[in-house]
Amino acid sequence: MKFTKMHGLGNSYIYVNVFEETLKEEELPELAVNVSNKNTGIGSDGMILIGPSETEDIQMRIFNADGSEAKNCGNGLRSVAKYAYENQLVKKESFTVETLGGAVKAHVYPSNDNKTVERIAVDMGAPRLYKKDIPMKGEPHTTTVDEAIEVDGQILMMTAVSMGNPHAVFFVDNITQAPVEQIGPLLEKDDMFPESANIEFVEMVSENEMHFRVWERGSGITQACGTGACAAVVAAILTNRTKKGIPVTVHLLGGDLEIIWTENNSVWMTGPAVTIGHGEYKK
Repeated sequence: MKFTKMHGLGNSYIYVNVFEETLKEEELPELAVNVSNKNTGIGSDGMILIGPSETEDIQMRIFNADGSEAKNCGNGLRSVAKYAYENQLVKKESFTVETLGGAVKAHVYPSNDNKTVERIAVDMGAPRLYKKDIPMKGEPHTTTVDEAIEVDGQILMMTAVSMGNPHAVFFVDNITQAPVEQIGPLLEKDDMFPESANIEFVEMVSENEMHFRVWERGSGITQACGTGACAAVVAAILTNRTKKGIPVTVHLLGGDLEIIWTENNSVWMTGPAVTIGHGEYKK
């Protein structure tokens, strides 16, 4: 199986072009686990398939390092857009990507020779805030904004957001003391989240800057989470820490993203994607 390893701010995946490679559906979860293993596989946060779509320009499918299939991945989307343009799976700078979380618009900024892409903007769509859409247990048409919950003997204020996948956002005074490794795995699989959740901790620097750490569903601590960065900015606006229409620089472990929740209700994410290398995996 031929593959390309790419990363967005250190959030790395194994990318497989299924326009060319034939994979068996029943083998995909185990394959994702195997290629993700850093000791016996290639090493990554998961596996992403790039293939044809019946409704959009291309399709991406995301498998976490534990073999579970994810609905969306912002860093993965930027890498998919870069790969698709550079490998001529698409011929235009603006195109659409089918995901389990819905269709997403992408725009690439090619280099002067029009062959390579380093910066990509992705329209992640409108955030979903009702419990039924995240999903969360509870009254389906209510939201969770700055709601007190008890975790491991601590009272934390949680804001829940879906960006095509579920996020629980917590604001802290000092990001270096955020209990990511302690609270992350407890809340990820808490009963309140039927499909598990990504857990984010955020320190606001100003209304247009924040520090961010994440415990990703199915992967644990990662260098970056694009949908999580989007959810964090939405949560900051919902809790009056910043405003719609203001670009926010999100400092992740792997680098920076620029996120803006526009007045037309779309959340745009702009940032880099990098190709690490190509190879062939012996299944």
